Amino acid sequence: MEKNCSREEPCFSPQREYEAPKNTNLRSAIFFKLFLITIFLIIPYNFYSQSVTLEYSGDDNYILTERTDLRRYENNRYIGLTKREVRSFISPSYYNGDNYYEGYFYVEQDTMHLSSTVDEGIHDAIVSSFKITQNGEMVMIEDNGYPSFRSFPSFPKDPIQKGDTWTAKAVRAVDPTGDGIITRMPIYIQYTYTGDKIFNERPVLVVKAAWATRYGSGTSSFDYEGDKNLKAATGKHDAKLYIDKETGAALLIQDQVDESFTYQNGNKIAFKGTISLFTDYPSGVNEEEILPVINQILAQAETQSDIEYEKTELGYMLVIRDLQFVANRAELLPDEKNRLGQIAALLKKVPDNQILIEGHTARVGDESDEMDLSLNRARTIVKELVKRGVNKDNLITKGSGGTKPVADNDTPEGRARNRRVEITILTNTKGN
Repeated sequence: MEKNCSREEPCFSPQREYEAPKNTNLRSAIFFKLFLITIFLIIPYNFYSQSVTLEYSGDDNYILTERTDLRRYENNRYIGLTKREVRSFISPSYYNGDNYYEGYFYVEQDTMHLSSTVDEGIHDAIVSSFKITQNGEMVMIEDNGYPSFRSFPSFPKDPIQKGDTWTAKAVRAVDPTGDGIITRMPIYIQYTYTGDKIFNERPVLVVKAAWATRYGSGTSSFDYEGDKNLKAATGKHDAKLYIDKETGAALLIQDQVDESFTYQNGNKIAFKGTISLFTDYPSGVNEEEILPVINQILAQAETQSDIEYEKTELGYMLVIRDLQFVANRAELLPDEKNRLGQIAALLKKVPDNQILIEGHTARVGDESDEMDLSLNRARTIVKELVKRGVNKDNLITKGSGGTKPVADNDTPEGRARNRRVEITILTNTKGN
């Protein structure tokens, strides 16, 4: 029987009764409200979770490499491509809230300098020491021109989020003419935190940095200990940085350079290209492999004091005492070559590690002569090791003269102990 329909009691078809539009609208409204509530809850959480506080806390040995690929112009005339690589091994010690460091810097590649000695495996260490505060400020203690970038990067005190910018002062050490006179230029860098990624299996912050080069005439910056012939410097830099979230170390910096230097005589030198800086960590050492070789070397020594072994903050060190050189010269006597053959066999087991060869003399004469003699003797050791197949690219020489005595110079026995060569496999001993 057909049902009568009225305004008070409208009719519905069975299909429309099944769709129940009023219930569907209610569910949609509830869902939408829950969605809005969820969004309002999630957005503040994500916003908060993106805040990052950056601090420098590096406390491991590390390797810093600076690679330069710049087109060089002199008085607007293209000269050629300047390719240069500076490597270093840097070791920290912690004191009074700051990280103190000593770095052994050396030029691995330089098209204009050291080409013959580098072929022989001679990389003389340029020693610099400094401290780094938690916000990344670098304070030089012994400044021999390296590292080239100081207090770069620097971090703000407050937490940062993606898109935030901050400005900090840094210093750049330059030697445009290559004559060894270092000029230190203050720079003011604007940083922008742009994102996050994984780099070399480590979480990093991606930060952009830009600054203008302004030095000399018309500015308030002038290095009175630098190159007095450098009149002015201008230009711009745009860099991308990958900053380790855990340690604050800049694992990679890629700096695009467009810069010129004007001298008092009117000459102008300009550079365009890229400077890249890499922070890496030294290869570990398999003690089960090298310690038997070290023990064999020690066992074959004529006396127990001829060769000693020590594990130091820098790495694994062999101390070779009273090496027989021609008096006051860097020429090694033939009888010593057997010892160096044994040591070469050891060093070939660590082909990825840098090796520091440090010469020492007794303090009996002129200090500068002793320093030169100790360095030249270290170079002699390097040449002998290279002849025996040790990787020349990883060898660093350093002369300390008589500045680090381990015994009394007033006795023949003490002087014999002070005349020594220390050969250190540079590594991160905390991981071994």
